[in-house]
Amino acid sequence: MSNASLSALPATDRPDVSARLRDALLGAAFTADGLLELLGAPAYAALARSEVVPALRATRGDTPLEVLVRLFLLQQPVPHARVAESLPVEACLESGWLTRVGGDEVAATVDVRPYGGLDGEDWFIVSDLGCAVGGAGGIGRRDEGVVLGVGGASTTLAGITVRTPVSAALDLGTGSGIQALHAAQHATRVTATDVNPRALHITALTLALSGAPAADLHEGSLFEPLADDATFDLIVSNPPFVISPGARLTYRDGGMGGDDLCRTLVQRAGERLNEGGFAQFLANWQHVEGEDWQERLQSWVPGGCDAWIVQREVQDVTQYAELWLRDAGDHRGDVAEYQARYDAWLDEFEARKVRAVGFGWITLRKRGTAVPSITVEEWPHPVEQPLGEAVRAHFERLDYLRSRDDAALLEERFRLAAEVVQEQVGLPGAEDPEHVVLRQNRGMRRATKVDTVGAGFAGVCDGSLTAGRILDAIAQLVGEDPVLLRDRTPAQIRLLVEQGFLEPAG
Repeated sequence: MSNASLSALPATDRPDVSARLRDALLGAAFTADGLLELLGAPAYAALARSEVVPALRATRGDTPLEVLVRLFLLQQPVPHARVAESLPVEACLESGWLTRVGGDEVAATVDVRPYGGLDGEDWFIVSDLGCAVGGAGGIGRRDEGVVLGVGGASTTLAGITVRTPVSAALDLGTGSGIQALHAAQHATRVTATDVNPRALHITALTLALSGAPAADLHEGSLFEPLADDATFDLIVSNPPFVISPGARLTYRDGGMGGDDLCRTLVQRAGERLNEGGFAQFLANWQHVEGEDWQERLQSWVPGGCDAWIVQREVQDVTQYAELWLRDAGDHRGDVAEYQARYDAWLDEFEARKVRAVGFGWITLRKRGTAVPSITVEEWPHPVEQPLGEAVRAHFERLDYLRSRDDAALLEERFRLAAEVVQEQVGLPGAEDPEHVVLRQNRGMRRATKVDTVGAGFAGVCDGSLTAGRILDAIAQLVGEDPVLLRDRTPAQIRLLVEQGFLEPAG
């Protein structure tokens, strides 16, 4: 990326202007809540789909907020005098946030989009013009160097990230800086890397405009630009994980064959984590003919790390190719070229014996002294975001279970987790249900089948009795040998604890 290309962006060495611009935006209610109130839910949702017509119709007036929406979100030229009523316009022109167009109008040089933090913060995400939401397909741009704003993947990763206070955090492949912005709220020092120098420049703008501390910015791929001895308490990455023939688009294509980029990222993260630290990624992975996809992902996990891998979605290769061809806007161009690109994707998958592609979350936790625990599961159902606390609690429960054998487990007291309900399924009028289901209404919102003993056990767990005493009482009620019941039930108790249905009461 040339210096000339970067010079078209606002300056990163004018914190005074960034602060004045931020104050002006907040003063005009240019926030996520302010936009929703101005535009209404339908137009607000349409804007998130890169559809601007409803928002244009809703901003025909000349209030400060309407002017700012047209200027920064809809990229419309606005009369200089109107902008001067709301912004320090001359300072913004001088520092490159705005540029003169036509006779007496100004236009934005970047997209500035209000973004609400997890705790209600009013932040601003900077991105290239027309690239604020999702992929570049909505605007028909194919420039491989563009920097996108916040899409669904970005918010998903932000929501699942563990948010405990840490000394050092790394945002690998920072893009517009959204993960670095979140990390800056609970990390003493934030480092961000990207292969695209334009992305690093925009990350600096996002942090400055949102009032966050500056990050250490490094240009390069994966961990390459970091010092050999650099380690972190938190590593997050929404990498360019798309499995494609070639590396045409920097913002999404990793440049390695198949899912090698995601595998390499996961395998190398372990050596960069401090003890107890978390690494959290979004990723795609191949479902290869003749291979178990879960075993394949288990092989990615580095030594000394626990792992929790959740597959959220699976697409066959045709669906996957079509999704990303449309993301790049290829479907809007020459039909023959589109078909040739489609064919190239299918050739690539066929050569690798790939039948489908999975998408999901990968979380590692460094535990060098313990026997690693690796969970790979499929959970395509709705979850409650933010999920970071549930992720942290999952690994805490693993530690708890690892430290107790079955005998010790039966001496523990448990409590049914909040908002767990029981469902009984069976034929109408039947004396006994065919099966009983415990269902969570929080976190992962899991559901699990239990037998009558498991349901009875969970139902009386209020922290007052040990697990063993509860089983003894159940054995007496159902006429079962208490010793046999104590032998066969700990596995079910462990599952209920691991999945968060039961919580230790001690």
